[in-house]
Amino acid sequence: MQNSTLPPTYCKYDANTASQTTVPREPRYSITLSDVLERSNMLLAMKRVRANKGAAGSDNLSIDETTKLLKTEWVSIKDKLLAGKYKPNPVKTVYIPKPGGKGTRMLGIPSVTDRLIQQAMLQKLTPLFDKDFSNNSFGFRPGRNAHQAVKQAHQHLCKGYSIAVDIDLEKFFDNVNHDRLMAKLADKISDKPLLKLLRAYLQNGMMENGAIIERDSGTPQGSPLSPLLSNIVLDELDKELEKRNHKFCRYADDVQIHVKSEEAGLRVLASISKFIETKLKLKVNREKSKVGDATRSSLLGYSFIGWKTPRIRCSKETIKRFKFRIRQLTRGHRREPLEWKLKELDTFICGWMGYFRLVETQRLLKDLDSWIRSRLRMCQMKQWFSSRGRVRNMMKLGLNFDEAIGYCRHKRWWFYAQLHCTRFCLNNEYWRKRGYLGIMYYFEKFANV
Repeated sequence: MQNSTLPPTYCKYDANTASQTTVPREPRYSITLSDVLERSNMLLAMKRVRANKGAAGSDNLSIDETTKLLKTEWVSIKDKLLAGKYKPNPVKTVYIPKPGGKGTRMLGIPSVTDRLIQQAMLQKLTPLFDKDFSNNSFGFRPGRNAHQAVKQAHQHLCKGYSIAVDIDLEKFFDNVNHDRLMAKLADKISDKPLLKLLRAYLQNGMMENGAIIERDSGTPQGSPLSPLLSNIVLDELDKELEKRNHKFCRYADDVQIHVKSEEAGLRVLASISKFIETKLKLKVNREKSKVGDATRSSLLGYSFIGWKTPRIRCSKETIKRFKFRIRQLTRGHRREPLEWKLKELDTFICGWMGYFRLVETQRLLKDLDSWIRSRLRMCQMKQWFSSRGRVRNMMKLGLNFDEAIGYCRHKRWWFYAQLHCTRFCLNNEYWRKRGYLGIMYYFEKFANV
């Protein structure tokens, strides 16, 4: 319901022309902090916080411990929230390695109580803001996902927009301007206690090595609200790109614009970078932002191949990370039973293939499948520790003594794994019976999803 007491227009100051113009005021809606703290909304928020699991925050209270505490303390916490006297716990700082070993990424872990309150706010604010977001934004929105972003980029390539402009926002979550973000929130929220609580979470300090560091910018990754707040900030970029009639797709802070020539791409990169830095007050990483052929770029782990009829494939960096993980799972010196390794491997491949189910290069997947089975054959022979054990087991699998005796001479495991006799004995059917289904099995399983 719109707030009818607000004037229909307001004066907007233009810094470029040093003049004021009268513009229509965006409607504000009567969502209040009381609506957020409603019992049914809080119960749903607790259910989702439990489902997301997560570690304890700076208060070191787990989800179960917090649930017990809230049974007796929630009434007083709610009164403090409504009175504007609630102070959030400091956010616990954790550093996790980036993919490929390229440094670390900072995460902020709020306490379970603060995650609960933020989740309740998210459930009320998402319908309010999401309906006005761009159709080219796919990250952390209901009914949208990374696959839709990749499909849209693929459609742009098929229409001849073969040059990709990748814009990398430097430490985006650390550089969000609080005043600009609060102004965007105030455009649609009129309840002052709710705005005050949002400001408190934005400026909440971060605890690192026992010390609390105050924050005047940024929305740390890890809180339930940060994805929505990032979309609110970057929606202005989406609207600017749409105003310029650009073909693009955005997933959180990953932005890729598609044009038809490299010259146009360089112009777009320069002008959009200027807009981001001057209007949005964010930083563009000039080294990582680039213009190039879309088949050589990466979008959410995917890439493309082909000119006239582009096909979707995995990026080179994705394949590198995939092989690194497979090597970890198939280490021969790990002494646990092979069935355990196969179960862990199958679980990983199922999840990986579920995300990369859009891949259209079956030949690559078959080659990866063959490589994994070679790793498994090598792993199996390492577990036959003695020379006699290897000969005996190969004879059980169907080799005669003269063929099996060759497996006792040296320990060149990769050489053994590639032999025709080894492939014959430890074939696809052998691994299927042991529990390894393979990449192609899941590719076909997810093909029609």
